[in-house]
Amino acid sequence: MPIQPIRLFGDPILRKPAAEVVDFDKELRRLVEDLTDTMRAAPGAGLAAPQIGVGLRVFTWYVDGEVGHLVNPSLDLGEEIQDGPEGCLSIPDLSFDCKRARLVVARGFDMHGGPIVVEGSDLLARAIQHETDHLDGVLFVDRLDADARKAAMKAIREAEWFGLDQPTVKVSPHPTFGSAR
Repeated sequence: MPIQPIRLFGDPILRKPAAEVVDFDKELRRLVEDLTDTMRAAPGAGLAAPQIGVGLRVFTWYVDGEVGHLVNPSLDLGEEIQDGPEGCLSIPDLSFDCKRARLVVARGFDMHGGPIVVEGSDLLARAIQHETDHLDGVLFVDRLDADARKAAMKAIREAEWFGLDQPTVKVSPHPTFGSAR
């Protein structure tokens, strides 16, 4: 499936809550494939649909050699907290220490509409919480304490990519033999 451009900090779609998925169809399966391929090519530990411009409650993850996806997630968080570095494909090349629950139980659906439960700790728990935040229009920098958020915003404003126009996706006028939509 085609690699999609990743939306960067400042793109309005990253701040809008995503809509629940209601159709578990071919288009959803294509979206999951696009998310997975884009995430792995980036590379990243997770990618949410709004990060590629799709306002639906879907995300993928790649942690400890495991690739997965979750549709319409709901989370139960453990009480123990982890504090460690976190980054985001929509805020490239920057990371900041962020507090998250160390354990998570995520419930939702697979791309075919089957119910699934994912239990994760440490990095998987962090990735699931991070991507679910994207579905709610929340970025990890929003979770930083005031001093760290100030430093993060300064670093973002100074980043080479900050303020650049989003890439335009064009469809080839030539035959692509099924490799483009």
